[in-house]
Amino acid sequence: MINREERARSLLEFDLQYLSDGTVIAGMDEVGRGPLAGNVVTACVVMPEEPLIRWIDDSKKLSETRREEVFREITACALQIGTGEVSPGEIDEINILQATKKAMRLAAGKVSADVFLIDAVKDLGLNGREVPIIKGDATSYCIAAASIIAKVTRDRQMAEADRLYPQYGFARNKGYGTKEHIEALKKYGPCPLHRKTFIRNFI
Repeated sequence: MINREERARSLLEFDLQYLSDGTVIAGMDEVGRGPLAGNVVTACVVMPEEPLIRWIDDSKKLSETRREEVFREITACALQIGTGEVSPGEIDEINILQATKKAMRLAAGKVSADVFLIDAVKDLGLNGREVPIIKGDATSYCIAAASIIAKVTRDRQMAEADRLYPQYGFARNKGYGTKEHIEALKKYGPCPLHRKTFIRNFI
């Protein structure tokens, strides 16, 4: 059984190695590079050392209910939060990597920080030091916080999309290429939220 407090503390201690007098550290992550539909969403978050939020971790390791709870805790105590997103149409135009970088620049532009700890992506041209970290959402406290903000933000968008286009099961699959989703694509064709460059093998 994971000791949540020890786990969160270890993530925070990773971040603190980048801290010096007056340094502001932000964590950044994206959600939605792989789905067939919906935006790519990023978050950039500056967290305080206290209070420690016990359940901060890689968003993929938390249940949907738990993510919603931690999302509320993060938004209540974060020092700064910026989000960015790029639409399916623009993803088709500039490709998913460039769309992810654009969304990250948009999120970072809403935050004032000296050091940006970024999950895997590099060379963003931000106004500060960039530190790309492989599996950063499972390593860094502020990147994990950003992963939760981005994930919940995008999941809520897909729940809203499900009300507009219920035939695709977006509330369940979040736009990812599940069997149900692909079968619906073949039956109904794409909707405006689909990424044309991602679905051409399915229709």
